[in-house]
Amino acid sequence: MVLSGTAIRLAALMRLPVIYVGTHDSIGLGEDGPTHQPVDQLPMLRSIPNMLVLRPADATETVEAWRVAVEHRSGPVILALTRQKVPVLDRATLAPADGVRRGGYVLWDPPGGPEAILIATGSEVHVALAAAQRLVGEGIRVRVVSLPSWELFEAQPPAYRESVLPRGIRARVGIEAASPFGWQRYVTDDGAMIAMDGFGASAPAERLFAEFHFTPERAAAAVRELLGRPTP
Repeated sequence: MVLSGTAIRLAALMRLPVIYVGTHDSIGLGEDGPTHQPVDQLPMLRSIPNMLVLRPADATETVEAWRVAVEHRSGPVILALTRQKVPVLDRATLAPADGVRRGGYVLWDPPGGPEAILIATGSEVHVALAAAQRLVGEGIRVRVVSLPSWELFEAQPPAYRESVLPRGIRARVGIEAASPFGWQRYVTDDGAMIAMDGFGASAPAERLFAEFHFTPERAAAAVRELLGRPTP
């Protein structure tokens, strides 16, 4: 995301309804070099007062995010979009994409209710889903939460936020191909985070996601570790 920090801060200061569209949202643009891997941009944008950040997971979430952006009149909005190809989520088996309007929502729940939660944004939601399906096959019940907008989620009533991220479920794994700064509020001290603590190397997205462990295998392993379950 190559954006003018001064323009964004002024728009936020004046609460102007400006819509910014960013297309380099993670290390997934690694073939463009480390300077095109904005691992610091998401936490920076989320820290700006009056700024609304949306990082949708697929085309349907992007449609809903655009609706939110057009209707939002009290400040600027940044759409942090993924440039690499990601599949469209099957809403016949998953929750409707209009959950984007609430900032975060239960995308998928296992039969019998969850004992752990995978939380992700953007292209990493697909990683979380694949990991959850793998774990359910092992008898481990994992909820998948899509969290495209922290600001919208924090604006929801406490009862709704509790329904998505119950305080009693402490085994949580967050997945975002950016800095983990700020994620502790969602994964808690008892959870784990799969994120970036530096700039990535130059390579295609698939290679970088594998090298830096943004994979269903790593996400599933993190859940097992938190629950104290053996690796099959």
